[in-house]
Amino acid sequence: MLQIEHFSKIYAGEKRAVDDLSLTVRKGEIFGFIGHNGAGKTTTLRSIAGILDFEEGVITIDGHDVQKDPVAAKQVTAFLPDNPDLYDFLSGIDYLNFIADIYGISAARREELIRKYGDAFELTGALGSSIGSYSHGMKQKLALISALIREPKLLILDEPFVGLDPVAAHTVKGFLRELCDQGSAVLFSTHVLEVAQKLCDRIAIIKAGKLVISGDTAEVVGNSSLEEVFLELAAKESEGGTL
Repeated sequence: MLQIEHFSKIYAGEKRAVDDLSLTVRKGEIFGFIGHNGAGKTTTLRSIAGILDFEEGVITIDGHDVQKDPVAAKQVTAFLPDNPDLYDFLSGIDYLNFIADIYGISAARREELIRKYGDAFELTGALGSSIGSYSHGMKQKLALISALIREPKLLILDEPFVGLDPVAAHTVKGFLRELCDQGSAVLFSTHVLEVAQKLCDRIAIIKAGKLVISGDTAEVVGNSSLEEVFLELAAKESEGGTL
């Protein structure tokens, strides 16, 4: 579903925020992109989503090159940043209908999906109110609904559980698995390894812009913390092993 080949993002001053990253996210899987704040996770996700240009490498989504065929790539992708920029002057339902119009979701289908996700997140009753009156958690839920109603082939989430109560977070996890069961793929970033351990089929760990290790979640991290993983890998490297 998602193929990243030798991707690098270079900012002014020749700083490489991400350096020669390659990884694959398959259909039907939840893939965790793990690393501390500043590791390069958000830069990578924004580049995949077509928000940032990049200088080196190739990124394709469902066969569409994000630089050569950006419209087709964006049509099958939904990206939810860690701090979604919503239109506070719109009501929740107007915002969802606006998103549905952009992506050509039929009236019947959007009504069905908005009801499904609105009820699940206990937001249906507030959809007639202006977004500006929403709490941070409510805005996060609305943004999640706006991504889910698109039924994307690739759903990209940047720290999706920040600001959500435990019940809402559990609901999100269920919907992510449901989406993957339908043949889509989910890529999400987090600096909390424990979240990925419970949810992800596979993970990649990034540090200072470089891929450290990737693979099946249980094989890569087991029950270790992120710091323990880094310490173990550093020990192997010092002994002459390979990462």
